[in-house]
Order: sequence, then C-alpha cells, then structure tokens
Amino acid sequence: MTTPDADEFAEPLPATRRALLRRLARGQAEGRAPSLVGAVVREGRLVWTGSRSCVDGSAPDADTQYRIGSLTKTFVAVLVLRLRDEGLLDLGDPLAKHLDAPEAEGATVAQLLSHTSGLAAEARGPWWERTPGALRPETADIFGERPLLHPAGRRHHYSNPGFALLGALVERLRGAPWGEVLAHEVLEPLRMGRTSLEPRAPHAGGWAVHPWADVLLPEPAEDTGRMGPAGQLWSTAGDLARFAAFLLDGDGRVLGAESLAEMRAPAVAPEEGDWDGGYGLGTQLVRHGGRFLHGHTGSMPGFLASLWVSAEDRLAGIALTNTTSGPAIGAIAADLIRIVAEREPRIPEPWRPLTEVDPALLALTGPWYWGPRAYHLRLRADRGLELSPATGGGRASRFRAEPDGTWTGLDGYYAGETLRVVEGEGGAAAHLDLGTFVFTREPYAPGDTVPGGVDPEGWRAL
Repeated sequence: MTTPDADEFAEPLPATRRALLRRLARGQAEGRAPSLVGAVVREGRLVWTGSRSCVDGSAPDADTQYRIGSLTKTFVAVLVLRLRDEGLLDLGDPLAKHLDAPEAEGATVAQLLSHTSGLAAEARGPWWERTPGALRPETADIFGERPLLHPAGRRHHYSNPGFALLGALVERLRGAPWGEVLAHEVLEPLRMGRTSLEPRAPHAGGWAVHPWADVLLPEPAEDTGRMGPAGQLWSTAGDLARFAAFLLDGDGRVLGAESLAEMRAPAVAPEEGDWDGGYGLGTQLVRHGGRFLHGHTGSMPGFLASLWVSAEDRLAGIALTNTTSGPAIGAIAADLIRIVAEREPRIPEPWRPLTEVDPALLALTGPWYWGPRAYHLRLRADRGLELSPATGGGRASRFRAEPDGTWTGLDGYYAGETLRVVEGEGGAAAHLDLGTFVFTREPYAPGDTVPGGVDPEGWRAL
C-alpha cells in the first residue's frame, strides 16, 4: 500500500500532466516560441517536465541548456549572503569599505542587492547584452557620466551594473573570478553540472521572432565580461529544479534556510502601480492567483527564463524558451505551480508528538496576558515557542531558543525581539518580558510587575 508521503512525491496525476502540457503548448503557440521547456518541483523533487518545439522530432528536454539572464542575479546574491554569514562583510556596509567603486557613492551592499542603490539601469556604451564584454574590460568602464540617478536608498530602480559591482565584490573578497567561486561554492554542492558561464551542448540557439511575420532571426550570444553577474549564466530545467529545491529549504553546504528567508523578505516598497510585486535581496517577489511567489525572471537576446517558488505549497515552476520576446514566461512558470496546487493540494504532514520535553518549558505554556489581552504560549520543537492572540488577529510570532535561556522572535511584530522569562520567588516564572512588554498570568496582575502599576482596588463592576 502506498503511503500519503510517497504519493506526494509521485509524478502528477494524468489529468494534471495533461493540463501542464496544455499550458506549455499554449504558451509556445501563442508566444510563437521556437521551443519551450517547463518543469515542476514538488517537495524538493523534480516531478514533471515537458516541452514543445517548432521542429518535429527535436523537442528539447530537461538537460537542454538555455540562457537564463537575470536569474543569474539570484545566484550572485547567494554568494554575497555566504560572505555575510562568514563575517566577511555586513549587508549594511558601504560598498566602498570592500571595493574601490566611487560610482556607487556610499550605496550599501544591501541596497545593491535590492536595486535601491540609485545606479543607472544599464551599462555605458553599446547595448551590453549584444556586445562583447571586452568593450568594458574594467568595472569603471561600465559606468557613464551619470552612474547615480537617484539618492541611494530612496527608491527601487533596477540596475544591472549594480550586480556587476556585486560580482566584483565577490572576486575581491574571494580572490578568484566570480564564475569560479560560483562553481565551487554553489553549483558543485548542489550537483548543478549543467549550469555554466558559456553554453555547453546540448543547448538551444537564441532567436528573435519577427513581430508581424512568422520568420526568425538568430541572436548573438556574447560573453558579457564584467557584466556577467547581471545575466551571463546558462542552465537547464533539471539544474534549475535543484536550485528551486535549494531556495525552498536551504542546504548547509551552501546557505541555510534562515538566510534564504531573508533573501525573499521584501526589502523595498513596490514600484508605483505594481503592488503585486516587490524585490528582496537578489530575489523577485510576486503575487499570482493569490499565491506569494519568490524567484526571478530573466531575459537575454534570444532567451527568456523564469523560476518561481511557492513556499506555502512547497512547489516550484520553471519555464525556459529561446526567443527574445513573445511568451509570458513569468506567467507560464506561475501557472505550472497553480495547476498542480489546485488539482493536487498539498497533503499536510502528520502530527507527531515531541520526542522530548523540558518540564520547565511545559509549565510556561498556556494563557498569558498583555494587559487585558489574552495570548496563548505554545511549546514547539527544539525548545521553540509560539505566541499568538487567543482570539482574533494580532501580534503572533514564533521564537527560537538561544543558548543563554532567552528566545529570539523569528517573524511578525516581534521579529528579532528578545523574549525572557522573569523568575519570582522560588524560581517560578513570574512574568514574560518581550521587548519590555510584560505578559502576566492574570490580566493586569496586581503588584509591581506591570509598569505604571495597577490600581490597588483591582477589577470592579460598574
């Protein structure tokens, strides 16, 4: 008999597979794409791939390379977060602390990652995506007379040169080309052997499709040199499936789940008129069909790419095509997630009791009161705690246990705040101190526990 867990990892049901293929076929036909590859990842496993091609008998597969454009930026962001986690930089550091880049004028590492540095959108000189990187041999050659268009930190303004600087930052602190660092620190541990700076057979050729006629024009595939961290990579649906699984749960050899959650937290307000989208740290954020998705889209001459992850559904959708424009690549990848999520909703994990429990922690659970407001405190795995209002919405947060006997907020209003147990006579818990807020076992417990004191006559009827 098959267990529910095994079912969840199995390939989609026949009707779901047909719906996925139909969405891919519709995207290829309506977008007039020479070829289109799609993939779905469920619970960290590649469970479906499909493709369509304009050439009979030569459809690509999950091992065919496509250029992935700005999806490269998410890989670069992972390298930068690794440097931060190793203590080699702080995201709040001005770039100038680590790299000679006067063009950035005080912009921080975090602002470069979130496209709030104020730098121009594109590089100096001829169209960088279609010309050799040798035209811009040094980092300074990327910037024109007005490298800074907005004050740093004031607004979101997408900047490809900003990620060129981040690539140079990686090179400066690692002492090796960013591509070599990427291969050693990310691609090899994640077994992404088909992701590279240059195309490796089998790979798709890039094409432009005439807007008013069904004819093709080959696109160049240049080595963009210093601009490479903005969009140089080639990859496959199979490799990107592994990367999607990593973005969902992390990998201790590369980057932990906590740092990846930081990457997908909104770092800037949405641009005017685009309240369904935002940006984290090297990660695009969108809402599609009521779902919050994180990942990135990409484009280079001859290619479009998209990878979205739904953490709530534990699903990822990937779409790759070899045309400069046409298919709504982001919507296609998002629809692959939607089709599986709607037709085959995720089966919840079975409830399981804790394997061990500290009686002192168990005694902390139950009702607590912030003034007259009732809260529930629950014990979770690894000595973690969860505080939530007893009724209605409000300030709910999860807390991670720390070695010193305190807890740190992980989300919600109390993210980053410290929760302490204040002991009374005999060592019993008298109250909780949460960022100076006092939680007591009774509503406005009498005594000197509550700041400002409590009326000695106590509660009364009118």
